Amino acid sequence: MAKTIAVIEGEDSAPEAIRPVVELLSNLLPDASWVYPEVGESAMSKFSTTFPPEARECIDSADTTLFGSTSGPSGAALRYLRWGKETFANVRPCKYMTGCSSPLQSPEGIDFVIVRENLEDLYVGMEGGLGELEFLEKVGRTARRNISQYGTGRYAVKVITEAGTQRIVRFACELARKRNSKRKVTCVTKHNMLSETDGYFLEIAKGIVGDYLDLEFESFIVDDCACRLVLEPQAFDVVVTPNLYGDILSDVAGGLLGSLGMAASGCYGQNYAYFEPAHGTAPDIAGTNTINPTATILSAVMMLEYLDYESIARQLYRATEHVYQQGISLTPDQGGNASTSDFVDAVGDCLERLPRIPS
Repeated sequence: MAKTIAVIEGEDSAPEAIRPVVELLSNLLPDASWVYPEVGESAMSKFSTTFPPEARECIDSADTTLFGSTSGPSGAALRYLRWGKETFANVRPCKYMTGCSSPLQSPEGIDFVIVRENLEDLYVGMEGGLGELEFLEKVGRTARRNISQYGTGRYAVKVITEAGTQRIVRFACELARKRNSKRKVTCVTKHNMLSETDGYFLEIAKGIVGDYLDLEFESFIVDDCACRLVLEPQAFDVVVTPNLYGDILSDVAGGLLGSLGMAASGCYGQNYAYFEPAHGTAPDIAGTNTINPTATILSAVMMLEYLDYESIARQLYRATEHVYQQGISLTPDQGGNASTSDFVDAVGDCLERLPRIPS
């Protein structure tokens, strides 16, 4: 059955990566329908809102969404894709491709995934002035002060729930089984300082992993894990973590491969998923046609897998891998001088030349 894919290009450099990749995907999926919900600045001028009901309906009727990246105008659409569609699992793969400009001396064999809880933690957006909390008589466990003793300041609420933690850890365990690599789950928290929240996350994780006797389990404090990711990235398989730490460690993972231009992501819920390169909008290079489209392509690979186009996903990944092996059409962040369009064209050429992978 033909699929419908919503495309939101985003801002700054993001459309420069999305457009040629969608053109490439259109050739691979001739029966797919591509729809473009009107969001952001163009929607504001037309509907007086950056996210009109028509855009929401377009997303809801699509099988998935490919999102560029936003610096603000498309943010309401992204919030809907995330919290409105309850895409609770943010999955960030980190896999070395021969030829990419990793800063590591021996990056061969890097192949792990960060599974980040996508809806809770400090990202619930509950912030305000400390004066709002003066009614609390609770004394801090470490500083031994109550709120009124701090004077003027701000606060943010960190939310860790039982249900949210259970489902993200189960997701990570199922992914470790599916990958069938090291069959290991690593839980990353700051439980030594945040025993009531991160300690709770770790406690629940241990209980869930206990149901998966075929998997190895380990846990690290987040600062220790950041160091280990650089020193021994090949030791990791599936890393599961609360929202904030996953956001930070995912960028560390991108650095292992030479740039955030390699950082793909997919956000999965019970009934919906969207896919987005993790590099941001790169406003400093907007209009230069030099943004690395690899993250967009690899996000599209994840999208194809989600839509059950497994063989096409493998072909696209293999073609991208081949471009890096050749080392000819790489973008500036990877040590080359090719444009965004040049790179995507090179992937397209490889798709035509390489033997087909059977379905």
